[in-house]
Amino acid sequence: MNYLLVDDNPAFIGALSRSLNRRGHNIHCATNGEQALDYCHSISLDRVVLDLKLAGESGLTILKAIKRAQPTAEVLILTGYSSISTAVEAIKLGAVNYLSKPASADQIIASFSDSAPQEKDTTAISTPSINRLEWEHIQRVMEDNKGNISASARSLGMHRRTLQRKLKKRPVKS
Repeated sequence: MNYLLVDDNPAFIGALSRSLNRRGHNIHCATNGEQALDYCHSISLDRVVLDLKLAGESGLTILKAIKRAQPTAEVLILTGYSSISTAVEAIKLGAVNYLSKPASADQIIASFSDSAPQEKDTTAISTPSINRLEWEHIQRVMEDNKGNISASARSLGMHRRTLQRKLKKRPVKS
């Protein structure tokens, strides 16, 4: 099975490619949309794992181009910035599934096989807790403000010291 991994995080893409390679898959890696489309035009792909937010590019835009170049390829959107609206948009554009990071190779492979319509066990769905969602939102705002605590606190509408206290805590488990 030919996989294309598209992500701008070299550590993540390296670990995932090694893990999928050990399972017997052929892996190709791209760090941006241009490289991904070069692969789409040069080789036949079965599955594409595409990050939603690449440096300066939207994964949804790349998804459209990939589906035009390789209409039979299954595309999975993988993101650290999940939202219902982007999930709906990705599925409308042709993605077979939408997963939040961090995701293991087993979860990624399973999400491709889960894309076929079938009855699913709804008891196995794990929803992140409110505390976990808050932690992820704070991390996203901190990243958007390039680590500036004062600017992040203003964006979040909280006192700077409150934000500092929250940042000293470890990430909340899902």
